[in-house]
Amino acid sequence: MEILVLGGTEFVGRAVVEEALGRGWAVTVFNRGRHPAPAGVTALAGEREGDLAALARGRWDAVVDTWSGKPGAVRAAARLLRERAGGYGYVSSRSVYVYPSAAGSGEDAPVVEGGDADYADYAAVKRGGELAAVEAFGERALLVRAGLILGPYENVGRLPWWLNRIARGGDVLAPGPRDLPLQYVDARDLAVWTLDALAGGLGGPYNVISASGHTTMGELLAECVRVTGSDARLRWTAPEVIEAAGIEPWTQLPVWLPPGEDHDAMHRGDVGKAYRAGLRCRPVAETVRDTWTWLLGIGGQAPQRADRPPVGLDPDLERRVLTG
Repeated sequence: MEILVLGGTEFVGRAVVEEALGRGWAVTVFNRGRHPAPAGVTALAGEREGDLAALARGRWDAVVDTWSGKPGAVRAAARLLRERAGGYGYVSSRSVYVYPSAAGSGEDAPVVEGGDADYADYAAVKRGGELAAVEAFGERALLVRAGLILGPYENVGRLPWWLNRIARGGDVLAPGPRDLPLQYVDARDLAVWTLDALAGGLGGPYNVISASGHTTMGELLAECVRVTGSDARLRWTAPEVIEAAGIEPWTQLPVWLPPGEDHDAMHRGDVGKAYRAGLRCRPVAETVRDTWTWLLGIGGQAPQRADRPPVGLDPDLERRVLTG
């Protein structure tokens, strides 16, 4: 296979490139050149919202697009490539579903309208990107609706924050309940499935994420303690206490959402279609271990996407809640 990755140097894009190279595929990446391209690829330079000249020539069996900004960039690239690429895999999001999606919702749940304006929210621009891919590629457009993505190279900071916080040791505010089911996908498993799906000619929407309960909040944090070798003590705290303290789920306590409609929408979706199409998710222990190894290798500080705010809980607020 010969594939084109629009992006290809950070997190999901990098996972896709490394998986493709590991298969012996020929990989071309197109980006601004601000981060070094992985060894072994053909690098094309340009701007998604401007200079696409480098994409005017060439043919590929498939394209993988990880763009998360305004959908005009997806539209322009997809239109330019539709006669010279076999399939178009757009890494979308389960955020495209009308909120709140009910527990057990699948790909047939209602979706938001696509938006391209400066004020459009994340769900609208992601849906707009889907529509742009389908407009150009039709049934050859693969819509990879990911949920929470974890793993090495993470540039949002969720699992890296937990690993670094637990590595510091001491009493750690652990948001309960301990057996709260989680639903996420390792970026490398997402990459494997996406490339398999494109090679197999699949198209249409797929919820690409683990089954709900693939791990729990308790198992995730216990693995963080284990791999860091920390003396951290997990202090399990009820959702009501966390809410009363004014702590924001998801942002101040990454990954975690209390039981209720937010949790149902994020951590209890139906993923049967993707599993039937070959999705396999590695154990949480492997994701946590490999993310910690990667973090140590880069000095412990994970990169931070410019378009996402930092996550994590202020130490003083954590201390006040635990001692209150």
